[in-house]
Amino acid sequence: MSGTFEGPVSRAGAAPGAGPSEVTQSDHPRPGLSELRDYRAAFAASALPMAVVDDRGRIVRPNDALGGLFGTDPASLTGQTAADLVGLTSDGPTWRAYDEVLRGASPRFRCTRRLKHADGRPLWAEVTAVPMGGTPSGAARVLLSVADVSDRRELRERLRHLRIHDPVTRLPNRTLFFERLTGVLETPPVQDGPSPPPGRIGLCYLDIDGFKAVNDTLGHRTGDRLLAAVAGRLTDCAEADGRRGGGHLVARLGGDEFAILVEDSSGAQQLTDLARSVLSALQRPFEVSGHRLSVSASIGVVERPSAGTSATALMQAADTTLYWAKADGRARWTLFDPERNAHRMTRQALSSTLRPAVERGEFTLEYQPLVGMADEVVRGVEALVRWNHPRFGLLGPNRFVPIAEEDGTIVQLGRWVLRTACRQARRWQLERPDDPPLFISVNVAVRQVRDSDLVTEVAEILAETGLEPGLLQLELTESAVMGSSGRPLHVLQALSDMGVRIAIDDFGTGYSNLAYLSRLPVSVLKLDGSFVRGFRYEDGAHPSPADETIVEAMVQLAHRLGLTVTAECVETSGQAERLRRIGCDTGQGWLYSRAVAPERIAELLGARPPEG
Repeated sequence: MSGTFEGPVSRAGAAPGAGPSEVTQSDHPRPGLSELRDYRAAFAASALPMAVVDDRGRIVRPNDALGGLFGTDPASLTGQTAADLVGLTSDGPTWRAYDEVLRGASPRFRCTRRLKHADGRPLWAEVTAVPMGGTPSGAARVLLSVADVSDRRELRERLRHLRIHDPVTRLPNRTLFFERLTGVLETPPVQDGPSPPPGRIGLCYLDIDGFKAVNDTLGHRTGDRLLAAVAGRLTDCAEADGRRGGGHLVARLGGDEFAILVEDSSGAQQLTDLARSVLSALQRPFEVSGHRLSVSASIGVVERPSAGTSATALMQAADTTLYWAKADGRARWTLFDPERNAHRMTRQALSSTLRPAVERGEFTLEYQPLVGMADEVVRGVEALVRWNHPRFGLLGPNRFVPIAEEDGTIVQLGRWVLRTACRQARRWQLERPDDPPLFISVNVAVRQVRDSDLVTEVAEILAETGLEPGLLQLELTESAVMGSSGRPLHVLQALSDMGVRIAIDDFGTGYSNLAYLSRLPVSVLKLDGSFVRGFRYEDGAHPSPADETIVEAMVQLAHRLGLTVTAECVETSGQAERLRRIGCDTGQGWLYSRAVAPERIAELLGARPPEG
């Protein structure tokens, strides 16, 4: 049995401290005999099942309706314990609240109980008990009524069912899904033996790939029918998997998003097997409204111990994993990976603090020498930005530059890098006025070329720092430069006309459109390190004759076009010798120096042999 009850309520007009029987006797004069006969006649004829109960809880006078409810002669109910008859002793709180009314300590009791009608059908009854006042002998009496509220209860259940179920697929909706999920996580596992295995929970979170196209082309009615058909197949998959154990709940969370909750899962294998069966089931064509439709799904799979897991954390993990499945190509399932998620969280943390970090000055520059291959003299340096992150330590550009390019912070950061590098190059020039000045090479993202007035910024920074335009080299990746047209191409041309050198970084890894190369305002090609590594003979490495042939051809072509060539990732003297023989102009790599602080560059310059 189940039920609810109301506790004590105040009675209007009661004097402070007055008990319920005192209120009844003082506020209501005793009725006369005629009036009393009328009350008893109304009581006996009432369609509402009622009984008068004494202070010990025994039925003193039942009416005919109460006898009809239980299918017995009303007189046979006299003397029975009312609480047993209507199921008030099944739980402690309900019994105690009812007993308070019997003892005169409470003015009202109400609860709902599930009973059985005389004809065998179940019914929901609202049981109410209120004090009647004392008898001539002073004994207290209570009026007990039992109202059939089955219709009201059924209506309420129907309304609740509509509220927690999706009208299109008739599956549980988001509300019921989270009620069930929260209940599972808050319920301790069933004790089975001295050390029961810890409970686990699993979730397949999916959406239908390309569903929007169905809605847009065939209409929402066809889309709804497709969703209903998908729901049917998901339910079949869940029922088949449910035979392996664990409760399953299939829900539509909204739009084309569905979830299959697996309670008490046996492990990740069960969830991945379920995901495979779902993909297989959805790959079969659907016959909907005279159309043969083929769809697929992306599924995020999460499986973990229930202990220590919240509904929010589980859904966040599922949402993240669904995003991975879509990013990895759709029509697949992806299992939650804590390490991949940690990387995502780190990336998110970096993204949220990147712009303030520029304003707080958390970035610094290191410089890597660019050395002449023929004489091994430092000709210039490349400025490489580092982020001195307060939480993650010193971060290289590969950790944050892609993020900066995505959110546009690269424009602000790139401006700071350019100004700082030019100022440092001018400082070295002033410190060693008798030496040939170093050129400074600065990486520029394509978004800086497109989204900022780069030409004006460069001109202002050169004027501000006093650095000659010919001592500034701007590096852009091959894919960015080779695809340049319109505004980006005009920007590059204007910079070149100003005297600034333009270099193509990582040449040989992108489009490598040699015909287009001749029409670009480019001064320098920087060969990607993957070619240079093929030159290595030391340490048991196997050289690549093809790489050497390709590099030699590119160097010759560049020289024919009036370009100079820089080789990246030069790590051994053998590589340097072969590059020198081929005719490469400058080299950059660990053979000469890693990226270092500006003070170390000054030391390298001090050790540089004099010109001539």
